[in-house]
Amino acid sequence: MTERDIAGRVVAVTGGGRGIGLATVRALAARGARVAVGDLHAGLAAQAGGELGLELDVTSRDSFSDFLAIAAERLGPLDVLVNNAGVMHVGPFLEEDDAWTRRQLDVNVHGVILGCKLALTAMVARGTGHVVNVASAAAKIGVPREAVYAASKHAVLGLSESLRAELRGTGVDVSVVMPGLVRTELAAGTLKGSLVLQPDAVARAIVGAIERPRFDVYVPRAYAGLTAIAALLPRRAREAFMRAAGVGRNTAGTTPEQRAAYEARVERE
Repeated sequence: MTERDIAGRVVAVTGGGRGIGLATVRALAARGARVAVGDLHAGLAAQAGGELGLELDVTSRDSFSDFLAIAAERLGPLDVLVNNAGVMHVGPFLEEDDAWTRRQLDVNVHGVILGCKLALTAMVARGTGHVVNVASAAAKIGVPREAVYAASKHAVLGLSESLRAELRGTGVDVSVVMPGLVRTELAAGTLKGSLVLQPDAVARAIVGAIERPRFDVYVPRAYAGLTAIAALLPRRAREAFMRAAGVGRNTAGTTPEQRAAYEARVERE
């Protein structure tokens, strides 16, 4: 596969003021990309290290449309959209407040759908482009106490699969990135166990997928083998395999106090 040079390419990153998004902005800028950063907090977007930082609410068509239009006007036609913005609630499904359910679906699903619609229109017309949707390892499994979050990431994977099929032959690529536990504010209280990723590791995977486009991007790559094995097993064996692998262990002991600061911030936004 021919490697694509990132230098000079116009890349828009949503949720680029913190965590994985921020690490991705910096990794792209270091490779010479012209990065437009969108975040609910304009100040964080401006400080992220891209060429352009703007306030962005991914749940608003007007906000998302304006963000992409300004990016194209100031930096040039969009080559890559990284749909990274996301939120997560952790806790028993039956106790989850309806507002948190809506928020996760609005940001994690509707925001990605909206970004795809707006960016792909111009990309398909030009016959070139790349959409990178950041999902999660939860896109492949069911995670106790993260039911709606996992559902939202399953939706991102399903959307990406369908878009890949629909866009075949148009010159536009689609990738879906599925990281495991990442040391970010979003994952507060769940970071137990030995395999906890740094945001930079996910950022490198995103950059790699842009340089050498591929659909499935697992972080770490070993997750590809684990999900393949699990898919071949009968239901009971698969569930036992996942429990042995630690699925659910990280959220089992998560307390509201560990999540309080993060969830209070998201509720204010």
